[in-house]
Order: sequence, then structure tokens, then C-alpha cells
Amino acid sequence: MTTKHTLEALLRPPVEFFPATVHACCALVSATAPWSLALHPSIGYGIAAGFGALSAYRAKQGWRIVKYHQNLKRLPYYAMTSRQIPVSSKFLFVGKGFEWEPIHTQRLHDCFSSNGSKYRKPSKLFQQVREYEKRHENWLTGITSLDSPWNPFRPLPPVEGIPAIHGIELNEVDVVQAISSRVGHTAVYGTTRVGKTRFAEILVTQDIHRGKKIEEREVVVFFDPKGDADMLKRMYAEAKRAGRENEFYVFHLGYPEISARYNAVGRFNRISEVAGRISGQLSGAGNSAAFKEFAWRFVNIVARALVELGQRPDYVQISRYVQNIDSLFLDYAKTFFNKQDKQIWLKLSEIAANVDEKMLPFGMKDRPLIFIVNKYISENDVFDPILQGLASAVRYDRTYFDKIVASLLPLLEKLTTGKIAELLSPDYSNIQDERPIFDWESIIRKRGIVYIGLDALSDATVAAAVGNSMFADLVSMAGHLYKFGINEGLPEKLGGKVKQVKINLHCDEFNELMGDEFIPLINKGGGAGVQVTAYTQTLSDIEARIGSKAKSGQVVGNFNTLYMFRVKEPATAELLTKQLHDVTILRSTVTSATTDSSNPDDDKAFSSNTGQRISETTVPMLVPANITNLPKGQAFALMEGSKLWKIRMPLPAVDKDDDMPHSLKELTEKMKKNYHVIDNWWEPAFTEYTPSKAIAEAFETMAGENRINHPDHANYDFDIDVPNDNDIEEEELQDDDE
Repeated sequence: MTTKHTLEALLRPPVEFFPATVHACCALVSATAPWSLALHPSIGYGIAAGFGALSAYRAKQGWRIVKYHQNLKRLPYYAMTSRQIPVSSKFLFVGKGFEWEPIHTQRLHDCFSSNGSKYRKPSKLFQQVREYEKRHENWLTGITSLDSPWNPFRPLPPVEGIPAIHGIELNEVDVVQAISSRVGHTAVYGTTRVGKTRFAEILVTQDIHRGKKIEEREVVVFFDPKGDADMLKRMYAEAKRAGRENEFYVFHLGYPEISARYNAVGRFNRISEVAGRISGQLSGAGNSAAFKEFAWRFVNIVARALVELGQRPDYVQISRYVQNIDSLFLDYAKTFFNKQDKQIWLKLSEIAANVDEKMLPFGMKDRPLIFIVNKYISENDVFDPILQGLASAVRYDRTYFDKIVASLLPLLEKLTTGKIAELLSPDYSNIQDERPIFDWESIIRKRGIVYIGLDALSDATVAAAVGNSMFADLVSMAGHLYKFGINEGLPEKLGGKVKQVKINLHCDEFNELMGDEFIPLINKGGGAGVQVTAYTQTLSDIEARIGSKAKSGQVVGNFNTLYMFRVKEPATAELLTKQLHDVTILRSTVTSATTDSSNPDDDKAFSSNTGQRISETTVPMLVPANITNLPKGQAFALMEGSKLWKIRMPLPAVDKDDDMPHSLKELTEKMKKNYHVIDNWWEPAFTEYTPSKAIAEAFETMAGENRINHPDHANYDFDIDVPNDNDIEEEELQDDDE
């Protein structure tokens, strides 16, 4: 199919205004002085209408050229308050823009031609005014530097880059991403201070407000290695505006006074996960691999023993018993033998008290009880996997043992020093500490909102260790959700079929948190509803963190949606450009030739011809330079497999009714007021369970039998809350309101 013009000529003067002016004059004459054209007034009005329509048509064409030229230098102002950001259950709003087609590649090439450069650069007068402002500082420069539409020399916005990359399209639309595609995970690349955080704010705001009923709400978790106070305040403000203030949790290593508490190794599906989360932070390169395996083994021994003793593992206890495994061995041995026969431990203790220490092996000096217990275990073929593991650990010479776990102890020291120990190893029995304790199961059940600030600028090692432990915990929880669902273990009425809970996981600077724990999260987390949005600067950051090009490729290959802000590494830009097909553009070439006449009798001394040749050339749809020169707040987006969009984000506008705290101090005060101790605070409950009348009667009957069988306990009473019909009706009304 042919078009009217082979080449689209937009980089030229708006010559349409000339015929538009002529037509407007003709319309004016026809309407006001038809006699000058020998026309009857009624006919003159009709002709004036025709000329007016032609004038408007040509003026519109000319204005399009003018707007196009303006767009190449400055884009229209675009800002939004958080209240204006649209929220949908089907689509995710990402900004304004257009779908990139071959015509846009053609226009961009035209802009960088020798003829098009003058249209995308400011005028010479504009540049002279800017030079004058550099050399002078007076009332005149104050006027010329005003950012006002009435200023003829209005400065360009400080967005850097080349605005023409987005300005080549006048017809912008709201760009959205299908919610269903988020389960395929999203990667956001961009160098420092180009708009990644603002983009994250837009996405997080929608995630917090999505869903009117509690079962429709989504879990929102934001990992922030730097600990950005602005993002923390924004999440709090949006949670409050959405009526989810009580579901908002802050875990911040830099602000322990407002931070909730979290035991990174306290919840697991398999006990071996505890050792993996701790030893996984150690280096496994070269000779360190053997020490890493030793560390895993000893931590696993300690964790198994603690669980068997009825204690929840945490960093403090593991650090304590790794450094003093003798006491754990004796505690476990005493518990183990007392279950069989209490006389065994009494006899062993008596023998150890009377043993001559001079007769003990060198490694058992000052450890007679350990020697006796070890000897008893070996001579009587006592078999218990945990006891055997502890026994093998205490047989090591103390100096040798310290060398084996030397790489583990510095990490545990960092995780158990100062106020951080209170956050990572919470005391569940301390009712004086009102800071809440959370775990991923309770967060997912109540559709919580969690901000995690790891304060990596202060201590990158602790930040990486805690972040990776949280990722590992999430992977474990995702596996549990995939197999059993979120309501596993609840009564039948509450544990019935429910819609899968979506877990929106935002990871800023996620290369700082990268580890082997992150790979299964993006590999298999989608089946459990985990939707990862990862933000980083370059592709090399991921490879440098993991230390393996193959593993970094595995990570990158799991992100189905790609947002590319300005990057400065060509390899990162090629991650997008190499996924795009080549397109055909048109090139115009002017040819000119002159031929002398060879016939002396001919009247023509020479002949000349001039022509324009149009040829097709295949070029990439985008080149890395298009990405490395993007202005701030702009990005390319590759969505739905093959659709390339050019987007720009709205600037944050001030909202007078915004609940945004003015300072972190104000936020701290609000968070402290929000923290309060509730009944059954130690249980990660989804909701209160009120038993049915039949269950209540059964408990009352059992309680009566207990009072008869145990007269000493007759004073104890069991109070069962039985719902009446009014309570049920009131609960249904509340559900309808929600």
C-alpha cells in the first residue's frame, strides 16, 4: 500500500502557515466585503466558510510541525500526586508514552542528520542568554532564569540526556503493564539518580492500594539496602491513606528504635535450612570451600540440638554454642539420658566428679564430665544422630576447632553485636519490648506491608547476611505455600480454598543482596505467588556479586519484563537492544551531474541534471547510544515478550492532604504510638478463631472431667467464647462493608 508521501518531512519550517494565512484573509474578505469579489453576501458567507475550513486545516498541520519542534527540545510538564496515580486490579500504570515502531527509528535518525540537528538544539540567542547567566548575577539573570511559560528564554528542565528520544512522538497514551505478567518478574536497570526510586514509588503505591477487601489485598515487601528514608516515609503515608496502617511493618537496621524484630533463622521447613542461611554468607572460593562446609556442619549440629531441646534457633544462641559447644553437648546429653533413665546421668556425674584429671587425654583436660559421657556413649553403643554429632564436635581439640570455624565467628559477631542483636535475635518472652516480631507466614496471612532497610552503607556484610537470610526464608515459605497453601493448619472453615495471595517483592539495588538464595526465589517463586521487581544499575553488578557469568545469566533470564532507564555500560544497554529485530528506514540522497557537449556545432555547451534518490537501509531498532543518552525519568520498556514502549514517569506533585511525614523523627513518633502489645502476641495468627457451639460444649465437658480427675485443679475454669446469632450477623455486616 502506498502513501501520499514516501518521506515524512517534519524537520522543516512550518510552511503551512503561509497558505493558512492566505486562506484566512480570503475568508475575511469574502465575509466582510463580498462586493469586492463581485459576490452576493449569501454566497460570500459560504465561500468564507470554505476558506476558513482550509485555513484551519493548514494551520493545524503547521501547528503540528511547531509542536514537534518544541517536543524535540522540551516535553510538556507531567506531574502527579500519589492520589492521582491510577490503581487497577488488571493493569499496572507505569507512566505516559508510546509503542516504539519503525517510524520512530526513522524519525530519530532524521533528528541526528546534518539537516535535523538545528531543530533539536536550542537557538543561538537562547545559548547566548545562558552564557550571559554564567558570567553575570543580577536582576536580569533572575528574570531570564525563571521557569515560567511566559519567559521567552525559559531554561530547559534539568533532566540531562537528549529529549528528542521521547519528543519524536506527539500522541502519548497511558502505558500499562498487565498484572498477569508480573508473575514473570520484572527487572529495572538504571544508573544512579535517573528515576528508579520514583518508579518504585509509583509501583509500590499501586500495590498498597490494590484490593478493597482483605482477601483481595496483596503483600508488599520493599528491600532497601541503603535505607532510603524517603521511601520509608512514602510507604507509611500510602499505608495510612489506604487504611492499612496496622499492617505496616518497618525492619530497619539503621533505626532500631522504630524497627520491628525478625528472627531470620527461627522459621524453617527443614532444620538444615538454618545452617544453609548462615554458612551461605561465607566465601566458598578456593580453600574457603572446606571451611564453609565445616561451618555448615557445626551450625547444623547446634540447630538440631536446640530444636530438640525445645528452643527456637537464633543468631545469639548459635554464636554462643558454636564458641562453647561443650555446654550444649552436656545439656542435650542430660536431656537424652533423663528420658531413658535419670539414674544414668547421676552416675555419670558422680564418676566425673571423682575422676583423676591427670589420667585424662590432653584434649580433655578440665573436661572430665565430657570425657566420661563420651566414653559411655562409645562403650554402650548409644545411638542418637544429634548426640553423635555433638560428641564428634567436642572431641576436637579446642584450638583446632577454633581454626575450623574461624571464618564463621566474625560473621556471627557482627550479627550479635549491639542493638542489632535485639532485632535479629528477639526475646519472645520479653513483654516489656513493644516492638512487634514478625515472620513471613504472619505477614502473608494478614497481607502485610513491610519496609526492610538494611543500612548497607554502614555495614555491607551484615546487610548482605540479613538480606540473604530473608530471601532464603522467603524461598522456604514459598515452597510451603506452593505445597500446602497459606491456610494450611487452620480450621476447615478458615482453611478452605482461597485465592492465592500475591507477594510483591521489590528489591532495590538487589545486586547488593544477590546470593545463591535469590536464584530459586525467581526460578520457582512464581508458583507461590511471588512477584519480584528488581532494581539495579548494571549487568556487571550482578555478575560481580555472584562471581559466575553462568549464574548471572540464569538470574537475568528469569526476568520477563524489562525496564531500561539511562545506563552507562554498553553491555547493559545491549541486554535490551539485542532482543529487538532490525527495521528498514529510508535514506534520501541528492544527486547532481553535469555533462559537456562533445559536438562543437551543437547549440548546447553542456547538460545537467539533479535528482533525489530514496534508498532503504536495514538498521537496529535501537542502539545502545539511544539508552545511554536517555533523560532522567525516562525509560524503554520491553513488555509482553516483544512490545517495546518508550515511557516517561510523572514528576511527584505536592498534595496538601498527603499523609507523608515531614521528617523521620515524626515518623518515629507515629510508629512508636502504633506499636502496642496485644493478646497472644507470640502467635502469628491470621484472625481470631471463635469455636462453634459443638466444639465449645466438647471443651466444657473435657474441662469438667479434668476437674473431677484432678481435684487440685478445681479452681481453674475454662471460658469458651461461643458466638451467638447476633455476633454472626454483625460479623457478616462487617464483611459486607469491607
